[in-house]
Amino acid sequence: MKMPKYTQAFIDRHRTARFYFRKAGQKKVPLPGLPWSPEFMAAHEIALAAGEMPRSEIGATRTLPGSVNALVIAYLGSARFASLATETRRTRRNILERFRAEHGDKRLMKMDRDVVIRMLEKKIATPFAARNWLKTLRAAVQFGITIGMIKTDPTMGIKPTKAKTDGFRAWNEADIAAFEVRHPIGTKERLALALLLHTAQRRGDVVRMGRQHVNDGMIAVRQNKTGTVLSIPIHPDLRAVLDATPSNHLTFLTTSFGRPFVAAGFTNWFREACNAAGLPRGTSAHGLRKAACRRLAEAGCSANVIASISGHASLGEVARYTKAADQVRMAKDGMATLVSETKKRTTSV
Repeated sequence: MKMPKYTQAFIDRHRTARFYFRKAGQKKVPLPGLPWSPEFMAAHEIALAAGEMPRSEIGATRTLPGSVNALVIAYLGSARFASLATETRRTRRNILERFRAEHGDKRLMKMDRDVVIRMLEKKIATPFAARNWLKTLRAAVQFGITIGMIKTDPTMGIKPTKAKTDGFRAWNEADIAAFEVRHPIGTKERLALALLLHTAQRRGDVVRMGRQHVNDGMIAVRQNKTGTVLSIPIHPDLRAVLDATPSNHLTFLTTSFGRPFVAAGFTNWFREACNAAGLPRGTSAHGLRKAACRRLAEAGCSANVIASISGHASLGEVARYTKAADQVRMAKDGMATLVSETKKRTTSV
């Protein structure tokens, strides 16, 4: 079996296999589990990120102290950055690489609040980009404050324009039915749908799920984004799909090469499955998380109950589903009452 990059393996005196991340110039890091397993690859990713040298860090000794470039190099090489979720690291690295390509030689002391606001205004046309940009810059600056590179936070009190959107398109029942018709039980596509819809988890958590996480009718999840630990009862429909889709791998879902999906690769693959089912543009894996919450709300579950399954940290986000479901129920009850009263009056005349 081919090992992940920079992985060293040996058998100890107890005849137990041990694995380490070993890269020249870095401290050796022990890796848990077996190669390519979710826990192994998560630790491998952190070790790799901790030792990654950003492209312009080559020749870092020529970087001006107190410059934007110096701050970005320090932050990207920090343990704080390495501890972030994989997708968060990818997003922030891309933002900061572009930022220092434009402003790398500028002095941090000259980056005041007005400068940040002017930079942010150039991104108003794309509110999501503006929000991510500001959040990333704020994280880097606050790290710079902790190591004494900058004294004040020029991003303090600045808020980007809120995006007027409902976010990812939520799946409706017609979407789910169309997908199930195109991808019957026994296919990998149907397994992906069932895992997303019946656990209400993000794509990054679903692609890490495996049979080792199933015990006593529950599936254990440690959310990659928040670290939240959940135990979710397995829905009968999910159980039927799992039983009909045998797997000899450590994750339920694997690529055509038999390896676990990375989040971005899964997104592209699942998008193709949605296209094959004739679903509208914008239909995504995350929309099934919304559909799962909607179904729970329509079943009468409270925001707290829904969050116990989905793992949402903010009840306000979940409350939108319960509010919509309550509105529908109350509207139906109200109209039924009105119709009943009208019939009574008509009968009595």
